[in-house]
Amino acid sequence: MPTYEPNREEYQIEGRNAVMQALLSGRTIDKLYIAQNEQGLGKIINLAKDAGAVISVVPRQKLADMALTPKHQGVIASCSPMGYVDLKDLLGRAKQKGEDPFLVALDEIVDPHNLGAILRTANAAGVHGIIITKHRSVGLNATVAKTSAGAVEYTPIARVTNLAQTLMWLKDMGLWIYGAAGEAACTYTETHMTGPICLVIGNEGSGMSKYITSVCDFLVSIPMHGEIESLNASVAGALLMYEIVRQRKL
Repeated sequence: MPTYEPNREEYQIEGRNAVMQALLSGRTIDKLYIAQNEQGLGKIINLAKDAGAVISVVPRQKLADMALTPKHQGVIASCSPMGYVDLKDLLGRAKQKGEDPFLVALDEIVDPHNLGAILRTANAAGVHGIIITKHRSVGLNATVAKTSAGAVEYTPIARVTNLAQTLMWLKDMGLWIYGAAGEAACTYTETHMTGPICLVIGNEGSGMSKYITSVCDFLVSIPMHGEIESLNASVAGALLMYEIVRQRKL
C-alpha cells in the first residue's frame, strides 16, 4: 500500500454556512469571532456555546484584518486542525455503506476554489473520499472550507506522496481507474462507468500528467462545441461524477 500524508494544517473557517457545518459536524471550535452588531448569528452562537467555544465580539475591521477569504459574513472560527485520512479509510467508508467504492483523485489541482467546489459536488454525489497529492497541489485551507459550503467536514480526504503508486494500489484493490482527458476518443456518456471506481481529474491548465494518463484503465472526454477548448476542473468533475451516479442507478 502506498504511503499517505497524515500532516495537519492549522486554519480558520470563515462564513456563516461553513462555520455552521463545522459546528454541526462536531469539529472542535476553539474560538468564535463575531463582528459587533452583526445580526442573524444566534444559532451559530448557541451551537458554539454548547460546544464550549470561547466567543469574542470584535470590531468588524478586526475580522477584515483576520480574514483569508473575501467574504467572512461577520463570523470567523478558529478551529482544531483538519486531518487527512488513510487510503484504507476511504475504502472502509464504502464498505460500511455496502456500496462499491467511488473515489475521486485530483492530479495537481492548485486552485482552492476548484478543490472546494469539487468537495461540494463529491459530497452531494455520494463520493466516498477524495485523494490529493502532497506536492504541487492545494491543501486544506480557509478558502477550500468556505467554497465547499461545509462539505469539507463530511467528505474524507487522503493526501498521498505518489498518485501513480496510489492508483496502482487501488487497481489491486479492485477499482477501475477513469481519467478525464480532452483527447479521449470516447465521451463520458458513451463509456460504461459502474462498479468500483476512482475518477481522476487533472490540473486546471495541463490536465493529467502523461504518466497518470498511462495508469488509467479508461479515458473519457466531454464534448466541446464552442470556441473554448476545456471546462473548469470543478465543472468537468461535476459532470463526470453525476454521470457515474446516473449510471449506477440504471
